[in-house]
Amino acid sequence: VQLQASGGGLVQAGGSLRLSCAASGRTFRRYIMGWFRQAPGKEREFVAAINWSGGTTKYADSAKGRFTISRDTAKNTVYLQMNSLKSEDTAVYHCAAGDVYLATTAGEYDVWGQGTLVTVSS
Repeated sequence: VQLQASGGGLVQAGGSLRLSCAASGRTFRRYIMGWFRQAPGKEREFVAAINWSGGTTKYADSAKGRFTISRDTAKNTVYLQMNSLKSEDTAVYHCAAGDVYLATTAGEYDVWGQGTLVTVSS
């Protein structure tokens, strides 16, 4: 599978963005999908993950109540809806695919997209 993330941009604090991660390959539906982010000078951190059916999700504490991960298997796409954005959400957001159920560490994911930059202005 190959991943292509998009949807990043510049948004004011309190605003919303929806990131998309388009996957190519017939095996997309078998993968756990995750979103991570990396701010300048910081390590990559877990944001959210979703299981193969889209019925189970996991979020970082920083994302709970504000972000929603979802997937459309028919379109081979995973989304991250981000609301109530804060300046500390500024980062490059990466989508990833792996086999470990709802994994939260980067090392547990096997395939990565190129990332999309989200900048939140205060």
